Amino acid sequence: MITISLCMIVKNEEAVLARCLDSVKNVVDEIVIVDTGSTDSTKAIAANYTNKIFDFEWVQDFSAARNAAFSYATCDYQMWLDADDVFPEESVEKLRLLKANLDPTVDIVTMKYFTNFDEHDNPILISTRERIFKRRNGYAWQDPVHEFIPMAGNIFYSDIEVHHRKEGQDRASTRNLDIYKNHEQSGKAFTPRQLYYYARELKDHAQWVSAAYYFAKFLDTGKGWIEDNIGACYNLSICYNALGDEHKVLPTLLKSFEYDAPRAEICCEIGYHYKRAKQYATAIKWYQLAADMILPDTIGFVLTDYWGYIPNIEICVCSCYLGAYSKAEAHNERAAKFKPDAVAVDINRKYLASLQQCTGE
Repeated sequence: MITISLCMIVKNEEAVLARCLDSVKNVVDEIVIVDTGSTDSTKAIAANYTNKIFDFEWVQDFSAARNAAFSYATCDYQMWLDADDVFPEESVEKLRLLKANLDPTVDIVTMKYFTNFDEHDNPILISTRERIFKRRNGYAWQDPVHEFIPMAGNIFYSDIEVHHRKEGQDRASTRNLDIYKNHEQSGKAFTPRQLYYYARELKDHAQWVSAAYYFAKFLDTGKGWIEDNIGACYNLSICYNALGDEHKVLPTLLKSFEYDAPRAEICCEIGYHYKRAKQYATAIKWYQLAADMILPDTIGFVLTDYWGYIPNIEICVCSCYLGAYSKAEAHNERAAKFKPDAVAVDINRKYLASLQQCTGE
């Protein structure tokens, strides 16, 4: 059986650290905590789980901190978590089985990363992250923010889930954005990947003009990962819409077809484009294309609502505009299969029921 060192970097995580460590403490063999300057009880909480707690002077570089944490590990494999991550119960058991049965020739293990949830706790953003690494291979983190380890070697793609559960944190934090802006001001060149994630940070802070510029610059490199290229087209279209540049939205979305087969989120955004233009029949065609899609086997970001719920709810709405109420009702119920407690489903049901009362049907 392999052994695993859990390696974490933390700062002022007293609200969530115990929850994270409680979820995984009985499976990992070693816990390494690197603190980058906590002023709360984070280190005292960590001391309840491990004596391997180290201070690290923050240098505006997450990779440097993570590499420091990895340097203290002594087990066969190193695993990372953020303090606001948690292993659900079923994932804990899967991790136990992984430890007991993992082929020792495996170099990297990936896990599913659920990072956003709706009001009913349904996951709405899923990605795949490199999570466990063979220590003797000397893997090193790269990039000062949105850090990563290149996927090289014998990779095992597991179905284990890690849930990212923020608690009472400031979503408006500019920490990541500031790191990128400092990088830019220093005159350092951006890699294509850094351009993409810088653009995402700008978009998340509604800096639409700058975000659009960097998404376009990323695409112009011609060196992006396919999934990031598609993501850039999607996000760039959102920026153009926010800026009122509607004439740029459709060409940007269609550009994504250069990289791979159509994705549901792209088809739905094309549907929104035609819906905004009140071309409801055309919008329905694009929503239907999305509704008929099967989620591809991808390790990129997956916006789950686009793969079932959104296209059906939008077909319902557009069908109502066209007076096709039976079709609207059918697609509203299909949307309900994906999100039975959705407010929009309930509103549509009531609206369609009121129409039946008015017409006597």
